[in-house]
Amino acid sequence: MKTLKETAVGQTVKIAKVHGEGAVRRRIMDMGMTKGTEVTVRKVAPLGDPIEITVRGYELSIRKADAEMVEIL
Repeated sequence: MKTLKETAVGQTVKIAKVHGEGAVRRRIMDMGMTKGTEVTVRKVAPLGDPIEITVRGYELSIRKADAEMVEIL
């Protein structure tokens, strides 16, 4: 299983599944990240947190811990 956290900068991937439950899952889903959505990693902070991504035309930041919950293809 590969996660969004492991994705290289500039790479575009498709989301396979969102793991986690409760508030964490809801926060990820509220960003518009659902199964089949394309996500591009734009930038990773020097210490790896946060990860800046583009989802459905929006530029967002996601925590490294939350990025581990997103399984990609």
